[in-house]
Amino acid sequence: MSKRNSQASKNAARERLRVERERQAKRDKARRQAFVAGGVVVALAAAGGIGYAVVQANKPSYWDQMKTAKVVTPAHTSGPDGTTVVIGKASAKKTLKVYEDPRCPVCAQFEQTVGPTVHKDIEDGTFKIQYMGGTFLDGDSLKDGKIGTNGEGSKNAMSAMGAALNISQEAFLDYKSALYSAKWHPEETDDKFKSDDYLIQVANTVPALKNNAKFQNAVKNGTYDTWALAMSKAWDTNKDGVTSTPSFVMNGKILTTDSQGQPPMTVADFNRVIDVALKG
Repeated sequence: MSKRNSQASKNAARERLRVERERQAKRDKARRQAFVAGGVVVALAAAGGIGYAVVQANKPSYWDQMKTAKVVTPAHTSGPDGTTVVIGKASAKKTLKVYEDPRCPVCAQFEQTVGPTVHKDIEDGTFKIQYMGGTFLDGDSLKDGKIGTNGEGSKNAMSAMGAALNISQEAFLDYKSALYSAKWHPEETDDKFKSDDYLIQVANTVPALKNNAKFQNAVKNGTYDTWALAMSKAWDTNKDGVTSTPSFVMNGKILTTDSQGQPPMTVADFNRVIDVALKG
């Protein structure tokens, strides 16, 4: 082979190598660009996902939104936002304020034990009652505009009680008794009252509410949800010094059975403190 041919072959080989290197460089560049672009897309997607999660986390809950919604008041109420609920004969000279929370287990104990006595006193005109319903067991503090994170059963049950009150005062009392009954009242840690279906199931044991479409629609539509929050705020801002449930107030004084401030939890204790209060 001549020296010239040998040189030509070398030059050709160098050119092929240069062309191949350029092609490989282009492929490497394209790969890097694709990797960077993919990383940007992943980062943007991650950022977008985080942003969406943050927005959703900061989005007001349904009950938070209800705090500023217009209050719809049930029948048989009066006062600001319908938060005055007085039940009993107009001829009754004394009024017993009853402070309760629908989820309160001690309230359930009181209603199961002393509730029938209270109802009889109302029917006999011994006194009227003014119902004061709170939702602090949901973790709420409506005085501070706070909706808690411990559930929503107290609020939801309160709303359903408003739907019962809208039917009649008797339906309200009977429904309250059913909610607190041993059969239907859940453990404090079990937020069963958040279920509309469960509240309707309980209501179907009350003659005036059984298969009552007006009541059921109000529960399902949350007609009195805003009223429930208004009631809770009235409880939180009460002027009687009440801080726990159940509590009973007559003549501006909290009725207690001893120096420890215990509420009357038996019929005998209840009758005793009521007799004294009625004479005051």
